[in-house]
Amino acid sequence: MALPHAQPLESIDVRPLGPALRDEVTTSLLKTPSLQLMRLVLPAGRSVPEHSVPGAITVQCLEGEAVLTMPSRTCHLNAGWLVMLEGGEPHAVQAVTDASLLVTVLLHPA
Repeated sequence: MALPHAQPLESIDVRPLGPALRDEVTTSLLKTPSLQLMRLVLPAGRSVPEHSVPGAITVQCLEGEAVLTMPSRTCHLNAGWLVMLEGGEPHAVQAVTDASLLVTVLLHPA
């Protein structure tokens, strides 16, 4: 079953979830042939193991605190902070506190 995604020009609510964060799950918000936008929800202590994607990505912390670990460095992300990774960069994410992150993935790099 295909996930429902936003359509062009459709507004997407990415405000912090607040108390509802504990009951939410990771969701793909938008997907086109070239771009995917996801809300990654991680309870405190949970992580996404090291992986990489071919295209560039941005990771913006919407709420909480998370750590993004790459072979070359570690980024601490608090609400309002954003980091960009080049395509192919191995990375892992761990939530320090309950966190939601807005992840944008360039699916087909030039």
